[in-house]
Amino acid sequence: MNFYHPVKIGALELTGNLFLAPVAGYTDRAFRSLCAEEGADFSFTELVSAEALYRNCGRYGLGGTDVPNRAVETAINLVRRGEKEKHYAIQLFGAESESVYKAASLLAPLKPDAVDINAGCPVPKVVKNGAGSALMKNPSGIGRIVEAAVRASRECLGSVPVTIKIRSGWDSASLNYVDCARIAVEAGASMVSLHPRTRAQNYGGKSNWTHITDLVSRLSVPVTGSGDLYTPEDALQMLKGTGCAAVMFARGAMGNPFIFSQTHSLLETGSWEPASFPARIAAAMRHLEMLAADIGERTACLEMRKQFCAYTKGVVGGAALREKAVHAETIEEYRRIAAIYAN
Repeated sequence: MNFYHPVKIGALELTGNLFLAPVAGYTDRAFRSLCAEEGADFSFTELVSAEALYRNCGRYGLGGTDVPNRAVETAINLVRRGEKEKHYAIQLFGAESESVYKAASLLAPLKPDAVDINAGCPVPKVVKNGAGSALMKNPSGIGRIVEAAVRASRECLGSVPVTIKIRSGWDSASLNYVDCARIAVEAGASMVSLHPRTRAQNYGGKSNWTHITDLVSRLSVPVTGSGDLYTPEDALQMLKGTGCAAVMFARGAMGNPFIFSQTHSLLETGSWEPASFPARIAAAMRHLEMLAADIGERTACLEMRKQFCAYTKGVVGGAALREKAVHAETIEEYRRIAAIYAN
């Protein structure tokens, strides 16, 4: 059986089933572009507040070139398509259906291939407002939000598919992923992505892949699996074991855009090769340069400190490079550090 195959999400037809998950603080458009180069078939922006998007960006004309406010420009950069991204979704979070409708209605200039609803983020600042994984406690609210996004898509975006990412439930006593997914699909969602941990687990413990298997058996739309995907073999095991339509790499892709080409190779040929340290450093430098073009050199250099830690994790010489990189303030400083360790 060929586990690398096309996926159809509503009217959107993707050539493959290796996806990049939305990861706050990491999946900026520069990184998404690198992942697309390495074979990511579909990627998701970092989660973006629906209310902040329409209140702050709508007044200036989302996607326009004359942006008078740096914060607005940064927000727009979060949701712009990466240079190499062929297919991408903009992920919105919010607790109110009207906010999601207004935000999704603004996205036409950016031409996303889908709009994704976040019902899985466990971060307190998101949850305290009733958004993210807090929506798992409010299944009817999930339905209203998906309906609002579908309406905005139909009216303003050419009916691109609306998708949703959920968790298994709020805690072990309320595993309601089946009900939440069913309600989302009835409201018009064309795909459900499941991270099979509860909000109470945060990112600890192990994800329960049997929840993915269960959901696949119950839904008529594609189910994407996420959770504990760190190697190509993990992806193959999830595809084999759960029957999910696609896999979504999150933490396993951080600092490692090569995981997409490696997984593709494993699924197609049965083997894969690790990326060399120089290749990882070269990718990190390209990431930094593209990010600087978007948000300015100083901010990009600060942001890349954590990214460089991810790119050099687990490789010989990585610790020494990280020690220097966390103090770098300019691209030239990063270049000098990289030149020492990349050979």
